[in-house]
Amino acid sequence: MKLKLAAFALSIVLVCSVLAGTAGAEEEKTLNVFTWSLYLDQDTILTPFTEETGIEVNYDYFDSNEEMLMKLQAVDAGTYDIVLASDYILDIARKEGLLMKLDKEKLSNWDNLNPVYLGQFYDPNDEYCVPYAAGTPLIIYDPAYVDFPITGYASLWDERLEDSVVLMDDARNVIGITLKTMGESFNVTDKAVLDAAEEKLMQLKKNIRALDYNAPYATMISGEATVGYMFTQHVLYTLQERPDMVVVYPEEGMGFGIDCCVIPANAPHPDNAHLFLNFLLRPEIGAQIAQVQLMQNCNKAADALLGDDFKNNPVLYIPDEVLGDAEFIEDVGDAQLYYNDIWTRFKQY
Repeated sequence: MKLKLAAFALSIVLVCSVLAGTAGAEEEKTLNVFTWSLYLDQDTILTPFTEETGIEVNYDYFDSNEEMLMKLQAVDAGTYDIVLASDYILDIARKEGLLMKLDKEKLSNWDNLNPVYLGQFYDPNDEYCVPYAAGTPLIIYDPAYVDFPITGYASLWDERLEDSVVLMDDARNVIGITLKTMGESFNVTDKAVLDAAEEKLMQLKKNIRALDYNAPYATMISGEATVGYMFTQHVLYTLQERPDMVVVYPEEGMGFGIDCCVIPANAPHPDNAHLFLNFLLRPEIGAQIAQVQLMQNCNKAADALLGDDFKNNPVLYIPDEVLGDAEFIEDVGDAQLYYNDIWTRFKQY
């Protein structure tokens, strides 16, 4: 009898411990997010979310998609509750089992998303990713200093642009546009073609004034550079200060990208993460994301909250006849390591 009573008492202790642990986890008001600096706006997203829910947001940031993936691998898809990154790198993370499937029962605002941004290569069944914003990198230049036609990526190699070009510090994009000048895809895996692209890329180095992922527009606005190849929002930041600058739709063909939010497979606060994603999917928050980040709006329910000037902006929403068959940057498998090596050699050249 004593043994039975002892066993029963022990079982009660264990159950209470489990319940206490569960209650503690539910009560922890914490959300750990991981994305680029300033990509989740403090005033319009993070502070209102905390005020409404009491959940404190810890913001950690990375400088490149590749850095994000390495850190996510290093922590075994733990530590972070929300990761906001680009399509192709999330495709890799999904294939490596680093992402948690979304619980759509906790995402009552899911249907607010525009179907145009769903069912893409990186998440064909819409199980892991919540589209956040989208855009097309473009060329912009100062006509006061550039007195010859800039028509596409190949123009960046023009010898008259020595020490005058600012580019995003991004291996896949810059090697990608080099490949485009050769009539190739952004997603080449053939080593011989990549070797030829590296040789051509090295010829561009003398024209590079700066490589800057986060704020290349500052180099353009200040006049330090006269030509830039930048993400959509950075082109628009430049135009806000310098409306005299000219935007170019590259004749070789344009890229297109969708940034998405995901929950890592071992996120410590998955319920808080779902709550945050559902918050982002509200129409008023979707409109804030688009307007603050100056990116394409992925939330169709937010369209009514955006003005015609925004929805008709030819930098944000490029006419279909001009955009053509825009190409995503995609997972290139083991060739990704070679892209990284090329970029390292280019920056050290």
